[in-house]
Amino acid sequence: MDSLLLRSFPNINNASSLTTTGANFSRTKSFANIYHASSYVPNASWHNRKIQKEYNFLRFRWPSLNHHYKGIEGACTCKKCNIKFVVKATSEKSLESEPQAFDPKSILDSVKNSLDAFYRFSRPHTVIGTALSIISVSLLAVEKISDISPLFFTGVLEAVVAALFMNIYIVGLNQLSDVEIDKINKPYLPLASGEYSFETGVTIVASFSILSFWLGWVVGSWPLFWALFVSFVLGTAYSINVPLLRWKRFAVLAAMCILAVRAVIVQLAFFLHMQTHVYKRPPVFSRPLIFATAFMSFFSVVIALFKDIPDIEGDKVFGIQSFSVRLGQKPVFWTCVTLLEIAYGVALLVGAASPCLWSKIFTGLGHAVLASILWFHAKSVDLKSKASITSFYMFIWKLFYAEYLLIPFVR
Repeated sequence: MDSLLLRSFPNINNASSLTTTGANFSRTKSFANIYHASSYVPNASWHNRKIQKEYNFLRFRWPSLNHHYKGIEGACTCKKCNIKFVVKATSEKSLESEPQAFDPKSILDSVKNSLDAFYRFSRPHTVIGTALSIISVSLLAVEKISDISPLFFTGVLEAVVAALFMNIYIVGLNQLSDVEIDKINKPYLPLASGEYSFETGVTIVASFSILSFWLGWVVGSWPLFWALFVSFVLGTAYSINVPLLRWKRFAVLAAMCILAVRAVIVQLAFFLHMQTHVYKRPPVFSRPLIFATAFMSFFSVVIALFKDIPDIEGDKVFGIQSFSVRLGQKPVFWTCVTLLEIAYGVALLVGAASPCLWSKIFTGLGHAVLASILWFHAKSVDLKSKASITSFYMFIWKLFYAEYLLIPFVR
């Protein structure tokens, strides 16, 4: 029986016969090793199946190798031997060559992670601010209830989408230029954390800039197109690291870039987009528009100054001469708070001078409440804690959003 079994393995050359008398049991070990090695034949699933069948046959027809073999001619006596035949994982993998099961949860997690990375890359607080500001300024062009029409919503949508594309270009370019700084100041951003490669960032930034200009051109509104173009130029000059540019290194130039975009371009260009392109009316500079431009000039200066306060550590390392680096965090912090309080005081006077009762109430009461909340919150900030300062910076952006909710009531 043993000889029959051994002959069933074609690769066994030196173990063609095995007897329980007069044979050295070391041949049995050779047999086992040869069988073991035969399970590693690559890319031969038919051979693996053959080995599996022979192994099963051996297992059931030769139930035990646990015997005492005694040599008749004085050969050595082999102790009890336990021999196990094991099919390695490589054979099992080839035997079970079915494709991996579809895992919806894994795909869903991957999609969530991708969306989260893009959400952080787009700097959502700036996206929300851009969308709210355009909607608010567009409402200033509304003169009567009938102006709220599908034409109005179409004009607003065109402006918002084109501006958001440009917004993502600007904040994305800033991250591409500040990867090393962000590893210190904002390590959670996708480029700084390594979630996005530099090439991925370049692709996103280039794509959104092209989409923005394409949409502005297709719409055919010159105020909208020029708003996008000026934003593109100033955003590029602010961030890109080439000679004579990278204006963020210089505190005054950096503040002027942000003020020009947030206070002037957004207010005037998008108002004129609605006034001249959507409603086909002659350009006018109304009292509410002048107020919005002046108030947001204050607010833009505050944002330009305050955004550098929590980033002072990385800016010092890379030679960014912001006001926070030059003057210190505390003086800049209280300068920002003071400027905002002055702006709210002016807004109270504008509200009081309005000929409309409902404008007096909403404008006056709204700005009084915001001024009180600002002062109360500012007194609780720990200027030694980066987390506390960053939280207050996000609070300033919330005040920025709230202001655009009040601007349409200014009449």
